[in-house]
Amino acid sequence: MSTLVLDGGLATHLEALGADLSDDLWSARLLVEDPALIRRVHADYFAAGAQVATTASYQASVPGFVKRGMSEREAADLIALSVELAVQARDEAGGGLVAASVGPYGAYLANGAEYTGDYDLDEDGLVAWHRPRWEILAGSGADLLACETIPSFAEAKAIGRLLKETPEAKAWLAFSCRDDKHLNDGTPIRLAAALFADSPQVVAVGVNCTSPAHIPGLIRQLAGFTIVVYPNSGETWDADNRRWLGTADPAEFGEAAREWKELGAALIGGCCRTTPEHVRRVREATAE
Repeated sequence: MSTLVLDGGLATHLEALGADLSDDLWSARLLVEDPALIRRVHADYFAAGAQVATTASYQASVPGFVKRGMSEREAADLIALSVELAVQARDEAGGGLVAASVGPYGAYLANGAEYTGDYDLDEDGLVAWHRPRWEILAGSGADLLACETIPSFAEAKAIGRLLKETPEAKAWLAFSCRDDKHLNDGTPIRLAAALFADSPQVVAVGVNCTSPAHIPGLIRQLAGFTIVVYPNSGETWDADNRRWLGTADPAEFGEAAREWKELGAALIGGCCRTTPEHVRRVREATAE
């Protein structure tokens, strides 16, 4: 089985290149301040062997930009720009796919809710909140939507409803998980994945922004699906001392990716704290 290699941490590489992301908009801040740097990050990941660029729209939203004093039109243009930058880098690299990132409502809240699923909106509220950005990205020219870091069953159902509103759209669904069987809100991943079992629009279901230690078990829970996995580096955040703990060894990550492929993952990349070197190792480890 051939493997489609995804990119790694967009924000991680932006910070390595000197960007200051200490802001509620996180990487989306650079859509305003330094879009050329975002394009360079996409280019670096393609050069490392990635076959998919995930756009800088994870933290971008119409309400988020409007809170900064922009008009809704300006906000929409910035969200569309995230796709344009990835397309430019893809074309310069000579090929690949562009996945428009649809981050969770928790990313907008900027309070860690994407790691708990503890939201102040119900399913209907989540549909309404996601819809403006969803419509922009679905019509942006991206190859598919990367619905990622989804921590809750309610948000998964909301995304399912939006998919049905845009039957021309393709997407992957990647959940954030607290262990090897459950989403961060405690929902069994099998139950959440079953929402998309018969959807012709969903090209893959899986996991991101989760410890690599949980990935083998989660892959086993998703037997029967085309599986996407792009976990964090393996480090953990020490909030008290504001530092990362553990290892982010690209060689170890590459070896783990080999196992994920053998277990059945078809799309493999990295999330937080992974770099172009991690992606290079994934490409080497999963090459046929």
